[in-house]
Amino acid sequence: MSNLPDSSSRRRLLIVCLCIVALGFGMVVYNLYKVQITQGDFYQQRAIAQQLRTTPITANRGTIYDRNGNTLAVSATVWTVLFSPHDIDDAEAEILADGMSEILGVDREFVIEKAKNKKNYYQIVKKKVEKETADKVIAFAAEHKIAGVSLQKDSKRYYPYGSLGSSVLGFVNEENQGAYGIESYYNTTLSGTPGKVVAAKNAWGTDMPFSYQEMYDAKDGHSLVLTLDETIQHMLDKHLETAVVEHKVRNRAAGIIMNVKSGEILGMTTKPDFDPNEAYEIADPAAKAAVEALRGDDEAYQQALNAARFAQWNNKCISEPYEPGSVFKIVTLSTGLETGAVVPSNHFHCPGFYMVGNVRKGCWKTAGHGDQDLAAAVRNSCNPAFMMVGQRIGAERFYDYFSNFGFTETTGVDLPGEAIGSYHSKKALTNPNDYENSLTSCSFGQTFKVTPLQLITAVAAAVNGGTLYEPHVVKQILDAEGNIVQSIEPNAKRQVISAETSAIVCQMLETVVTEGSGKNSYIPGYRIGGKTGTSEKIDLMNKTGEDRKVLSFVGIAPMDDPQIACLVLLDEPTLVNEYGSTIAAPVVGSILADVLPYLGMEKVYTEEELKKLDVYVENQVAKVAHDAQSACTRTGLNARIIGGGGTVVSQIPAAGSTVPKGSTIMLYTDESAESDVVTVPDVIGKSGLVVNRLVLNAGLNIKITGVGIENENAVAAKQTPAGGTEVPRGTVVTIDFADTTLHDSF
Repeated sequence: MSNLPDSSSRRRLLIVCLCIVALGFGMVVYNLYKVQITQGDFYQQRAIAQQLRTTPITANRGTIYDRNGNTLAVSATVWTVLFSPHDIDDAEAEILADGMSEILGVDREFVIEKAKNKKNYYQIVKKKVEKETADKVIAFAAEHKIAGVSLQKDSKRYYPYGSLGSSVLGFVNEENQGAYGIESYYNTTLSGTPGKVVAAKNAWGTDMPFSYQEMYDAKDGHSLVLTLDETIQHMLDKHLETAVVEHKVRNRAAGIIMNVKSGEILGMTTKPDFDPNEAYEIADPAAKAAVEALRGDDEAYQQALNAARFAQWNNKCISEPYEPGSVFKIVTLSTGLETGAVVPSNHFHCPGFYMVGNVRKGCWKTAGHGDQDLAAAVRNSCNPAFMMVGQRIGAERFYDYFSNFGFTETTGVDLPGEAIGSYHSKKALTNPNDYENSLTSCSFGQTFKVTPLQLITAVAAAVNGGTLYEPHVVKQILDAEGNIVQSIEPNAKRQVISAETSAIVCQMLETVVTEGSGKNSYIPGYRIGGKTGTSEKIDLMNKTGEDRKVLSFVGIAPMDDPQIACLVLLDEPTLVNEYGSTIAAPVVGSILADVLPYLGMEKVYTEEELKKLDVYVENQVAKVAHDAQSACTRTGLNARIIGGGGTVVSQIPAAGSTVPKGSTIMLYTDESAESDVVTVPDVIGKSGLVVNRLVLNAGLNIKITGVGIENENAVAAKQTPAGGTEVPRGTVVTIDFADTTLHDSF
């Protein structure tokens, strides 16, 4: 019998084989379709990734300038140190570990790990390396003939003035992206567009010849010209730093200087602040010590470190609402005059309190101010008078003007993190069961919160003719060649009050400085107006029982044509006499004394001021002693000859300085006499007569600033040089006096 399959079996076998072939071919076709059509983009990208290497090219970040072209932030070229592990053998890795750990200041084991990690084509060893260090890296690699070390160009941000204006400027993070402030708000504008180099690579991961390479150039970022003035910012920073130390301010200080006719911010600061070159370092010694005390408890330490960093980065001027206190009376005054609720001739009787229903609300002057007109009520910062003004305005109109002055919205400033305050709604304020209590408190600046920037913006509108401007810190945007891309013009949002009302407000605010609670900000030769503020932190008191205050003062100049306003607030000072009039007002006075001459505003003296003017000290060196003494006398100065010589070899005070009339010039006639030094007495807290006697008896000259020693309530609030300092006889000691009775109301 034959073993050969019959025709039927062969046919079945053939059919099975054909089916298997068809199925296999179908699967191949299906997979080709899936790879080439359905998932074509995916595999194409994988192929490109395997065949091409992309190396980024960092774009140069735009420069930040002040309004006068001074560089506040600039980027410079730095380098990233890279290893190519495929080009480094184990012996070379050990050599690199020894050299790179010393040159770059990194751990030796870290270097070995990077050099031996063959999983990636390149390993980043260290970023932001300066040129000098980068040169050492390349020199070391060349000396030991190690091919797997290279540099990649990068950019690092520098802030030439250190902490100056840091709360406005902000800083950039490790990726060169804006983290806070201007750097963050204008990050897209400043960053530009990164470029890249795309190069083909072979199966071993190395670049193929240059013909397979394409470069896409980076596009540099735009630069910014700010409204800030570096000189004014420096003056503001300097005085607030001093105030924080002098008055032991617990919760930082804030200051803003604004052009009232445009909304341009000339200076803005929060103190203590930070150095944006070392933004992650805690700059305040006390805060740093508190954080370091938690080392050992990793979780608590990290939480405290993060909290301290965020606190120092935070711009208090725009991010921390507070109860403004009596500075807000400028808004109440403006509203009352504009609505016709009050006129300058109105009188208000203050017995030392005001009854709101069954609630007795006191005046800071417990004996009361008696009968006073509206201007006197402003000068006296009388709470009962302003409660009456608030009630005459009425809750609905009060809310409308509160809103028109910008307190129910952010100002729109071009900075990140702007907060909006908390305030009574119109419904709550007009509630017949409660509106009198809320309205009377609001009328003198309590029971609601605003930011410092909201407040100074509203004050600017009250004194500039009635126009509310949107504040801004950027003046121009420039391209990489320095051409102007955009100019930011003043943005007038609305007319809040009339020019006539604004003029009356200015007149009354000037009397606050010449006759009222703002005397401590007076500067001879300048017409300055302002308003003091002392506010309780009611929410803190209700929560903890602690009585802490925010002291503030806003100064405006010149009052015949207001140009600038300066607001300073000190949050929780810890000294006695915690009032805006005695502490914040002198700080603003000192700032304006520096800023106004810098802005070219000339002094115009009254006859009384002329009698007290300082005298210019002429050069008497090389003159015959008695001739020099006579020359001093003719200019209204006294002179004392010290030494046995006949010719003046030196003098104190030095030529070119200015001293009060009647001061004594020390004329030294031999070198041995020049060593005559005395100790400056400590006169802080003492009355004018005592201070005058102590300083003059010590052989020193005295210069009086502030309210003047003729004021029987004046005491020395500040002195330069400090008590205990050894100085040459005849040195001028400047004493700043404050009137301790000028207590401002809440």
